[in-house]
Amino acid sequence: MRTLKDLPDIAGQRVILRCDLNVPLDGSRIADDGRIIASVPTIKELLARDAKVIIVSHLGRPDGEVNLKYSLEPVAKRLGEVLGQEVAFATDTVGQSAKDAVAALPSGNVLVLENLRFNAGETAKSDDERQAFAKQLAELGDSVVSDGFGVVHRKQASVYDLEKLLPSYAGLLIERELGVLEGLTTNPARPYTVILGGSKVSDKLGVIDHLLPNVDSLLVGGGMVFTFLAALGHKVGSSLLETDQIETVRGYLAKAEELGVKVVLPTDIVVASKFGADADHVVTAADAIEESAFGATGLGLDIGPESAKAFAEVIKSSQTVFWNGPMGVFEYENFANGTRVVAEALTQVQGLSVVGGGDSAAAVRALGFEDNMFSHISTGGGASLEFLEGKAMPGLEVLR
Repeated sequence: MRTLKDLPDIAGQRVILRCDLNVPLDGSRIADDGRIIASVPTIKELLARDAKVIIVSHLGRPDGEVNLKYSLEPVAKRLGEVLGQEVAFATDTVGQSAKDAVAALPSGNVLVLENLRFNAGETAKSDDERQAFAKQLAELGDSVVSDGFGVVHRKQASVYDLEKLLPSYAGLLIERELGVLEGLTTNPARPYTVILGGSKVSDKLGVIDHLLPNVDSLLVGGGMVFTFLAALGHKVGSSLLETDQIETVRGYLAKAEELGVKVVLPTDIVVASKFGADADHVVTAADAIEESAFGATGLGLDIGPESAKAFAEVIKSSQTVFWNGPMGVFEYENFANGTRVVAEALTQVQGLSVVGGGDSAAAVRALGFEDNMFSHISTGGGASLEFLEGKAMPGLEVLR
């Protein structure tokens, strides 16, 4: 893969840097600037080489239309604060504002262009539409550095087509992400534990299938656990359930037993009367959810305290741990304990501890954990899962 080590002299050159600055916003306030911070090493490296750095990124899903709710302007402002220097901002991506801002950009300075996804060509299914937009982007630069790991699994104009038009290289963040993920797939230190949570089993089928032959323990929590419990014949009340995946899950449980993989499911569940921060709730056995005070209307919103403790023991005794997906509805304090206990256990792993991006990354930061408490927090939840599934990644293949 072509990396920054292969980048020739770029002093005075226009370098388009594709970052993933898709940060969560609370109005115009950035709720989690982790992805901004993660982009800084590559930006600083390019600035040290006196390049003109033109940053492109997406934010949210504006569906190809200008929607200022998804403007990157607050991100540009925060990036300037982090870098300690002024960051210019263009109010469009390939229009006159962008062209004028690029023309005025001095060497050793940074410009952020407006949200790529304000242009329908960025995510178009049609090759012709994507390529047409990519050609407009390419006119703004002399080379491109791809550093948005969170989108490398997408065949999009700025991730794939642009890199075919200009000399292209992987940034430092992509290098680091790949190094960590390869450590999970190539001779990982054992015991090797994978923790999966989040809402749907269907989102994790590929990674379960691909990882089962390679792991020692699989811990399952979050909304997806209820499909596992149903596969064992337990009633789960009104909890999230994918009935069409029950047979698939039974197959995975049988495969795990055949391979000698320990599948750890919760033995107790926090069951609530409704979905909400103020919901009444009780702890009940995982195989007796409908016997709680809420009967068949009860819904599980977190793994129970005994389960969290059992999960933590497995995690702390492991040398390699990968975690993707919260254990419960961590946004509500009454249902955050399972996620908090798992995160705390990961901070005590003596080997490699990887938080697999997405909701997991948001959860650990929301619960007060610092990034340096873990070996690595991925900037790409979906990308990290697809890498572990062994899928082809268009945004990486184009750099080879």
